[in-house]
Amino acid sequence: MSQPGNKMGVLQLTVLTAVNMMGSGIIMLPTKLAEVGTISILSWFVTALGSLALAYAFSKCGLFSQKSGGMGGYAEYAFGKSGNFISNYTYAISLLIANIAIAISAVGYGSDLLGVVLSPVGACMATIAVIWVTTICNFGGAKITGRIGSVTVWGVIIPVVGLSIFGWFWFKPSLYISAWNPNHSSFFSAVSTSISMTLWAFLGLESACANMDAVENPQKNVPIAVFGGTLACAVIYILSTNVISGIVPNADLLNSTAPFGLAYASMFTPFVGKVVMLLMTLACIGSLLGWQFTVGRVFKSSADIGYFPRIFSRVTKADAPVIGMIVLGIIQTLLALMTISPSLNKQFNSLVNLAVITNLIPYVLSMAALIPMQRLAEVTKSQFRINACTALIGTVYSFYALYASGEEAMMLGALTTFAGWSFWGIFIDKQDKHTLITK
Repeated sequence: MSQPGNKMGVLQLTVLTAVNMMGSGIIMLPTKLAEVGTISILSWFVTALGSLALAYAFSKCGLFSQKSGGMGGYAEYAFGKSGNFISNYTYAISLLIANIAIAISAVGYGSDLLGVVLSPVGACMATIAVIWVTTICNFGGAKITGRIGSVTVWGVIIPVVGLSIFGWFWFKPSLYISAWNPNHSSFFSAVSTSISMTLWAFLGLESACANMDAVENPQKNVPIAVFGGTLACAVIYILSTNVISGIVPNADLLNSTAPFGLAYASMFTPFVGKVVMLLMTLACIGSLLGWQFTVGRVFKSSADIGYFPRIFSRVTKADAPVIGMIVLGIIQTLLALMTISPSLNKQFNSLVNLAVITNLIPYVLSMAALIPMQRLAEVTKSQFRINACTALIGTVYSFYALYASGEEAMMLGALTTFAGWSFWGIFIDKQDKHTLITK
């Protein structure tokens, strides 16, 4: 248990939520969105609306829930312990996959910085090296990791926010308009093609809920932090990814592995672009350090209550689940090898789609759980209707994002989720087995 004096206030939690979302999720998006064109701004508005609905519903879940464990605790209200398990399981798998995508972002910016052209195998080996370096650096515990991450994250925040504010001085409307719809796609097709990528940037909006046990007055502060952090990120995302399309030609963005570095090089000099690439490479590595620690703790906390194998519970004197981290590093290595692609962008895209699919499962479960939560809390009818309608919007958006992620990602995500039910049958504790048998 955290001592009251060590807990976060509402401002700290709001910043943490925004930083977790921004982290490294934004830095490769201009390249991917260039495939669709600047019409992808429509996708940003759809995703911003859906994410704000999810954030509002999550804030209410945090207000009404009396269970610990973030989204797993929420899901338990509607689906019992198995819902708690599948929510934690899919969230943990999503983090594993997302970490590989972050490592690929670091490799992309690092290779551009050094002027190195990597083969598919070379890019995969570099990605695996980044995964293991950030894993091993966590063996010493959370203290060093936290300090590094709190500094390096500004390597993303400063260039992205700076571009959002000052990039408009270099913005060319004609360049933006010419890149509107290069593929002549329909409205529905254009939005659907880019929806998983824009949602990828918002993953982390639930992080305030996941950290509610370490927050002062969580019933009041978690709702504010979730909604405020999501709104701030929505504004920055829409501004930064659209201003860059009026600075850099769409064809150049499409072939770039370091789009923000390219934008600053176009605005100022190639040297400034290299500095931004360096900052963002370090930010990716720092972000990955934090997320490797987070996924290790997620697996540990789930193992502590019997949901995951006990091997993930073992910790060193530095309170680091080293054995579990090594196992997770091996899993991430295998996943990286399975997703070798002719280009970093395609590899990044396939991983993002799968990470979005598995991350949406606990979102859907949490939205459904808001109904029984409110009944237990005995809220007024008007509050019930508003909260239920918002949760419904968040659910509809989540299913649309699942659909838009594509057949392959849906199939792999479904297989991953179904495997979770098999794992639940293996790791369910004896008391639950007894209950099931007697029923």
